[in-house]
Parts: sequence; C-alpha cells; structure tokens
Amino acid sequence: MNEDSAHFPPVDPVKTGIKGCCPRCGQGKLFDGLLGVKPRCAACGLDYSFADSGDGPAVFVILIVGFIVIGMVLWLQVNYGPPIWVHILLFAPLTIILSLTTLRWFKGILIAMQYRHNAREGRLSD
Repeated sequence: MNEDSAHFPPVDPVKTGIKGCCPRCGQGKLFDGLLGVKPRCAACGLDYSFADSGDGPAVFVILIVGFIVIGMVLWLQVNYGPPIWVHILLFAPLTIILSLTTLRWFKGILIAMQYRHNAREGRLSD
C-alpha cells in the first residue's frame, strides 16, 4: 500500500466494513458482487490492491456461525428429537445464509482495519 496523502476524516472500520464501503472515504463501494473486491473506490479513487484479507474472515465465520448453528441443532434435538431430515431442512439454508452474510461483513471489517493500521505483507530486510 502506498503512503496515503489524501486528507479524509477517519471512518469507523466496523461500520464501514459491515456496510461494504471504502475504508478511506466511507462513501464508495468496496465489493464488486458478493465477495469480490473492486479495483478502486469510485468516490475517492483509493486503489484497493492492498486489500488482502486472506483466510481471516473465514476463520471467524466458521467459529461464530458454527457455534450458533450447532447450539440450535443440539437444542432442537434435545427438546424435540426430530428426524434428521428436519435438521437438514432447517439448518442447511440457515448455515449458508449466515455464512455468506457474515463472511462479507468480516471481510469488509478486516480490509478496513488493514487500511486504518497500514498493514502490509511481512518482508525481510536485505
């Protein structure tokens, strides 16, 4: 990421990430489609080439959504004991919807945090 010489008021990374907006100006859109990152901000021109959230968002999603869904599965099984097809019918769509929604949120938050803290890939000095 190049040194940013533009002067914009700081934006909250969590709110910006959840809305999927530019981490610098908070106006332009960050995502192109569901999870793809645009090449640059349409509002302020920030180059998004620095944005590499890696596997971080997926780890958070697996832990959080997994905890929620498995807790609900266990509660339903202990209290009502339905057949397996009821579990599949209820929790497969819920898991997919929760995973995609939270994956987009966490990816946006982590990219906004990268920008705010000027995070870069680790390099060894010569």
